[in-house]
Amino acid sequence: MSLPCVTLTQRPVLLALLALLLCPFAVGCASTPYQYQTNLITHPDLDFEEDEPQIVRGKPRRFVDGVGWVVGIPGKILLWNRRVDNHDISPETEAAIAAYLEKNGLDQVKVRVNEYDPLGEWKRLRKNKAVGWGWRYTAGTLTALHYTLLPGRIIGGDNYNPFTNTINLYSDLPAVALHEGGHAKDFGSRKWKGTYAVAGALPVVSLWPEAIATNDAIGYLRAEEDFEDEQEAYRVLYPAYATYIAGAASPLLPYGDFLIQAGAVIPGHLVGRWKANEVKQEQIARHSQSGIQQVSAADPFLNLPETNATDQSPVQQTHYQEIQAERDAFEVFQTVGEMPDRH
Repeated sequence: MSLPCVTLTQRPVLLALLALLLCPFAVGCASTPYQYQTNLITHPDLDFEEDEPQIVRGKPRRFVDGVGWVVGIPGKILLWNRRVDNHDISPETEAAIAAYLEKNGLDQVKVRVNEYDPLGEWKRLRKNKAVGWGWRYTAGTLTALHYTLLPGRIIGGDNYNPFTNTINLYSDLPAVALHEGGHAKDFGSRKWKGTYAVAGALPVVSLWPEAIATNDAIGYLRAEEDFEDEQEAYRVLYPAYATYIAGAASPLLPYGDFLIQAGAVIPGHLVGRWKANEVKQEQIARHSQSGIQQVSAADPFLNLPETNATDQSPVQQTHYQEIQAERDAFEVFQTVGEMPDRH
């Protein structure tokens, strides 16, 4: 029995349905307790020099960054966010990744903020002995060549390179920066880093480390109670994950990647906005509950019902009179900043 033929117009639809099914389960949510520091496996050769900064920022280049902004238009459209690959990272985004690295003990991770430094990357490749030399000088060499010949300063694409232990940022989005930090944290805890990196680059298998990084970023924002950035993370990282699904499927299909990603990213946006709205509603409920508790603490008699003492039994009348007396006393002492002890 042969499989039914799938037409060009049907393939994006099927991929969109696939993304809709996989996004909630593969990406998950920030419901489990967040673990800040894992058992990192490091090597002393990758420690920074005494005067070497962990985070470096490239010098502004108006023409180069303008070209990079234009080249990044497809990413802006797919994720529907003008700060994707804008090559103009704000201090807030830089501070977000700096705090993440510090709290997770990732003190050997280099962060290049819109910077192009091929010589520095080749040096870090040589020094990163946490990755076996076989993988460093094969797969690692390919990543360094890609960085050298296809500068992210122009073509964009936020990424983490496990062979140099470097995060490269070109988008002004804290959620994206934390996602790349999640990759660094994930790789930092792996014993066979090179094998894990190569395996994680394979189609379909790549969805696993991407899900880990996305969950870690969202879990971190939830633990930090940064609900505004958590909402943005859902709106950006969920559709981004849908593009990973499309990317994993595109080698199996004969048509353009962009068309496939455009079809898959729609359910990612829908699910991401639904999750972001859940966070927003949760915050509204928290604020409402907090307001009620504050009012109740200020006036313990606020929610007591008004009653008519003449309609009550003698015991109830006595209790009613005590309550009324305490209510009157509370109003008097509240004006002078005192409250008598009850009973």
